Amino acid sequence: MPKINRNGVNLYYEVHGSGPPLLLTHGYSSTSAMWQGQIEALSKHHRLVLWDMRGHGESDYPDDPTAYSEALTIADMAALLDEVGAKRATVGGLSLGGYMSLAFYRAHPERVRALLIIDTGPGFKKDDARDAWNKRALETGDRFEREGLAVLKSGSRERSTVTHRNAQGLAHAARGMLTQRDARVIELLPDIKVPSLVVVGADDAPFLAASDYMAAKIPGAKKVMIPAAGHAVNIDQPQAFIDAVLPFLDDLPRNAAQERLVSS
Repeated sequence: MPKINRNGVNLYYEVHGSGPPLLLTHGYSSTSAMWQGQIEALSKHHRLVLWDMRGHGESDYPDDPTAYSEALTIADMAALLDEVGAKRATVGGLSLGGYMSLAFYRAHPERVRALLIIDTGPGFKKDDARDAWNKRALETGDRFEREGLAVLKSGSRERSTVTHRNAQGLAHAARGMLTQRDARVIELLPDIKVPSLVVVGADDAPFLAASDYMAAKIPGAKKVMIPAAGHAVNIDQPQAFIDAVLPFLDDLPRNAAQERLVSS
């Protein structure tokens, strides 16, 4: 069970297959296990890197609330790419994982070959909309503290069957990673210069407008809406998800010099 130590916080990760690196990040209160149904297909021609964010799954659950933040998550992603020897990767994720992928591009555009943004929102330009989002995130943290891991049983499909060890870590993650502090990510969209695919479930009502917005604002972005799928689009419609993602990945231009794995 490989782990990387990030200043005393151990992060679980998996590597499958070989080829151009593909880093996928799960959503809040989910884990890397949400991608199990896609490992075979995605690892045939890519080096698929999956991981559990801090406070989730098989990774550590620091007691210190300041150990959870957008900046630390971005740094974790960069460290993971370093660990597997990837100078540059296709970076993507679902929901919070997709938002963090956009934030990662903002911090490290030279390390991103392409973006795969799934059932995700890019943040908010208006303070009142961001405040409403943050209020819900803080309430989620409070609920995990009150009710423990039982909260997951009432969650969506990618959450209701996951395994976490510590509800306090999820509470800290809600407050430190799920909350947003500015409009830097949404303002970044017109400046993205890599191929981008936006995927959304047709029944994922809270994220339909956000997906349309990202597809319109990111230059050259493609969007796929998958019928009969909710927020966990890859779980609700696994084959349709693969049918949407593989052609995008296969069509990416390859630059051997930039994407070669760094020899250790």
